[in-house]
Amino acid sequence: MASNVLYSWCLGIFTVLAVVVGGATAAGYSSAPAGFQPTPWEQAFATFYGDESASETMSGACGYGNLFSTGYGTDTAALSTTLFKNGYGCGQCFQLRCVNSKWCNKGSPITTITATNLCPPNWSEDSNNGGWCNPPRSHFDMAKPAFMKIAQWTAGIVPVTYRRVACIRKGGIRFKFEGNGYWLLVYVMNIGGGGDVANMWVKGSKTNWISMSHNWGASYQAFATLGGQPLSFKITSYTSHQVLVANYVTPANWQAGMTYTANVNFH
Repeated sequence: MASNVLYSWCLGIFTVLAVVVGGATAAGYSSAPAGFQPTPWEQAFATFYGDESASETMSGACGYGNLFSTGYGTDTAALSTTLFKNGYGCGQCFQLRCVNSKWCNKGSPITTITATNLCPPNWSEDSNNGGWCNPPRSHFDMAKPAFMKIAQWTAGIVPVTYRRVACIRKGGIRFKFEGNGYWLLVYVMNIGGGGDVANMWVKGSKTNWISMSHNWGASYQAFATLGGQPLSFKITSYTSHQVLVANYVTPANWQAGMTYTANVNFH
């Protein structure tokens, strides 16, 4: 009897921490790759905004808020519309290096940034003369400290090569709550692997899985009565199509304004 109880307890703990990868027919995929793989190098340009403190990069279009407290720091960039993908580019990680410019730092070092903001089009300027983020250009408007890792800031704009890489995160995915017991708005942060979200579901202890709609940036919402229940989440990566299940992320008395951390993450 004791051995059976111990087995059931261990199985329950394993289920809480389970990550489901591949074969996710509920998410519309018949199969999925094992994890995010780097993409080929491509050409683009990079500028910077703000000063060395990166204070102007806070509270960007992805909704991450204070980038220091949410763990992204100053290694961030705003993406042009083409890369931002209506918010589905939020959280993605890129490697950049300055090339073919006298302003490149010695040795053309590589730096890694996270997409946290949108660089909007400037239709009053030509795409090759000020309208750097106009479609269909791929462009990175970097936090100044990040830009200074690859080039001298006096350049203003430099040519770069870039590629998508896996996001390396410490700890589990974080869910910042807004809303109330009848409308839940969740900002999803600290995502590893592809760093992004395509679809998201929430499940209370008294409900089945409820599909959440994309609100803006990295936020998803559900119009449902979820107050007074511990909540679980299911997430599909936008890029890798991996599916992750995070069971019982919150206690039953969860509150808006709080951030809850899962025990699982993409790789």
